[in-house]
Amino acid sequence: MSSRLPLPPYTYETAVQKVRSAENAWNTRDPHILSLAFSPECRWFSRSGALLGRKAIEEHLARKWAVELEYRVAMELWAFMDNQIAVRIAYECHDVDGVWSRYIGHSSWGFDPKGLIAERYSSFNIEAISEEQRLFRWPLGVRPEGYPGLKELGL
Repeated sequence: MSSRLPLPPYTYETAVQKVRSAENAWNTRDPHILSLAFSPECRWFSRSGALLGRKAIEEHLARKWAVELEYRVAMELWAFMDNQIAVRIAYECHDVDGVWSRYIGHSSWGFDPKGLIAERYSSFNIEAISEEQRLFRWPLGVRPEGYPGLKELGL
């Protein structure tokens, strides 16, 4: 199994790099690509329940993006220590009926020595928004450099 740079222990600079790399992977909306950031035995905990292992995570993400359409996410480093990183996260998407939502929350990640996420704990609040209230309006895919982040957008 290959490593996922940067590796722990993290410095401020490498933690910021790891968060932006994770954001970019999430914005691909490709369950397989994103699942490779997690260890094969990763323990994942969120509002939708617990998952164990990369295969379960990939399947979960495929189901997620089948109903969370035009998904765009922005992440910001909140804290880090050794092999742990905590991030603030906001994402926007709409459902099959065109109803938009914004999810705002946090996620804590514990990394193995190869830089793969071995534990993930997340919690989000969800609010319905109108199309006009959307803040993430970049073309689908990676958030462009220079596009405002969470603080700049008031989130």
